[in-house]
Amino acid sequence: MSERISGLEPAETETIAPAEEPAGRTSEAKDLVFEAVTLSYGPVTAVRDVSLAVRPGEVMCLLGQSGCGKTSLLRLAAGIERPDRGRILIDGREVAGPNAFVPAEKRGVGLVFQDYALFPHLTSLGNVMFGLAGLPRTAARREALAALARAGLEGAGDAYPHQLSGGQQQRVALARAMAPRPGILLLDEPFSGLDSRLRDEVRASTLAVLRAAGATAIIVTHDPEEALRLSDRIALLRQGALVQLGTPEALYRQPADLGVARFFCELNEIAARAVGGRVETPLGLFAAPQGCADGPVVVAVRSHGLRLGRAGEGSPARVIDRRFLGPLDLVEVMVDGLPQPLTIRLHAASALKAGDEVGVSASAGDVLVFAAGGA
Repeated sequence: MSERISGLEPAETETIAPAEEPAGRTSEAKDLVFEAVTLSYGPVTAVRDVSLAVRPGEVMCLLGQSGCGKTSLLRLAAGIERPDRGRILIDGREVAGPNAFVPAEKRGVGLVFQDYALFPHLTSLGNVMFGLAGLPRTAARREALAALARAGLEGAGDAYPHQLSGGQQQRVALARAMAPRPGILLLDEPFSGLDSRLRDEVRASTLAVLRAAGATAIIVTHDPEEALRLSDRIALLRQGALVQLGTPEALYRQPADLGVARFFCELNEIAARAVGGRVETPLGLFAAPQGCADGPVVVAVRSHGLRLGRAGEGSPARVIDRRFLGPLDLVEVMVDGLPQPLTIRLHAASALKAGDEVGVSASAGDVLVFAAGGA
């Protein structure tokens, strides 16, 4: 009988070259479908009637503020939670719902936790092998070494978690989740514990590993920039409900409401009125969105969509403050006719000082109009 991995025993230390990928074992991307799924914890509804389909091989980010239902939706997909209503299907097979419930270990789903959850007494190789207990030892070691190599950790197999940096620990956790070649990989805020410099590096390497593996991936994050950088599509959640689903560019350029727009960038919000499909403001005349009724609206202008010129070039304004922020300067100006200052992010604005008379103009592509009273 072939020797198999036992519980938590430490991995051996001799080296097996990971040059060849194990034969006969490939990951097959699967689709994941939520159908009108609801989950409550006592009186609190964490997930509210969410319908969502994740395509095979797609990287989707679940985005939203803390408490919006992102992690609860991930736990439902993993089989850690059971929905109160609705169904969850993997490749057309019902894994949770009124007719079935497939436990987590039988769903073919990999899970990377926020804190990595590595075993401190196992080496990196031992941690990755732990998820391959169904294979003979030699095959499991070969798979684990190949997974570490895909994660850029060829030389770290004998290191224990405390000997690794935060970024290396994250990649070991990723390798462990991917070693069994799951059709779906779920990542819960995987980069939140890293400093900003390391976060960029590890995000890039993680995305490269995900693309190379071809598995379907869902990443939970509260960071809009992270979602824009990593995902094929973004599912934005608010108070347990799905607010908008689409490509990163679609959510940024055509936000469903003011709340979505606020999530992706700093806005200057101006109260105004729509009349006959047009909105007049001290910054100029803008088109109201199609179907917008006459009445109060909010004109939202992205801070990087405003431009400063000499006095007489654009709407009259006066500089009231300038702050140096490294690559950009943050400039506040008071525009004639507006009750509050506007915030502008500019390159090379060091010549400006408080009291300067300037002209302000707005790029039409960075002006959004929403009916008043929305999110």
